[in-house]
Amino acid sequence: MSSLVSIIINCFNQGHYLERSVKSVISQTYNNIECLIVDDGSTDNTRLVSEELTGIYPQVKYFFKENSGLPSSRNFGVRQAQGEWIQCLDADDWIHEDKIRLQLSYLAEVTDHDSVVLYADYERVYIDAQENIVNRQENIIGALATEQLIQRLLIPDFLTNSPHPCLQQAMLIHKNVLSKTQFPEYFKALGDRYFAVDILKAGANFVYTPMIGAYYTKHQSNRTNNWNYMRNYYVLFYETIAKNYPELNQFCRVGIEHLLEEAIREQDEDTFNRLIKIVTPPINLFDKKFKVNNKLTIQILNKIRQITPSFLLYEKYRGPRSKKIISLFTEKMKLLKG
Repeated sequence: MSSLVSIIINCFNQGHYLERSVKSVISQTYNNIECLIVDDGSTDNTRLVSEELTGIYPQVKYFFKENSGLPSSRNFGVRQAQGEWIQCLDADDWIHEDKIRLQLSYLAEVTDHDSVVLYADYERVYIDAQENIVNRQENIIGALATEQLIQRLLIPDFLTNSPHPCLQQAMLIHKNVLSKTQFPEYFKALGDRYFAVDILKAGANFVYTPMIGAYYTKHQSNRTNNWNYMRNYYVLFYETIAKNYPELNQFCRVGIEHLLEEAIREQDEDTFNRLIKIVTPPINLFDKKFKVNNKLTIQILNKIRQITPSFLLYEKYRGPRSKKIISLFTEKMKLLKG
């Protein structure tokens, strides 16, 4: 008999998307599926939509819990799941109708299923304020070794040309993996990223299944669009890596350097003080024009930055007048040297 697959749909005030997400689950060409809607304390019509769907589809179950965030809701859903395989899905996203069947077909090449995580490519779907699809972008991951996956996860997406390799919506996880590692509930953002590093370090066997398996939506209202919000979680992400997996700190250099440069530029002392504890020099500062080999020098430069006009250090702050002043100064210095 085929294995039961549990697909957990987390929903917080996204009732207007929920039917599309559930129907993508019900329409799977793999039949042995249960669909668990986890309502994370929604105040919109999520309950009403869910009750209508459970009345139509016997595979669909509805659970309500007090609001506590996405990672907590996923852990709740995993505890309710009866399946051998777990798929997590957000209410505003959906999956390809052949996703589960095609991904499970790759198990024929694997002997030990208990540690397997099947991962696929995905499409990023951009939606405007009127809920219209304005752009679609395929994200092809490719087959990556464990070390390659970890190293890529430690680089922020905006600092590399390759896509996030471990999107939850595109994955299918053996429940045994989730019995050992939960989604980190203190990460309200970037939890998927840290969770993937965690299970990779614990020995999970990631098996690439080449297909567009999921459709991941991006809205103008996504909290991930708020950099002030995301910056705090990137710092927390690197702090947690440094604490739990210090041997990986060298691969965090790109992200930490970017965050530290920004903290110095914006005179963000709280972020600077957190990052200076975990940074591993050498790093490049001041638009990557100045290489710094130790933490003491970084701290001295940060103090100098606080009393130095921004336009002298960073091009982004230079207007026509300041550019002219710097140009004249540079020319005079050349004449003096000559």
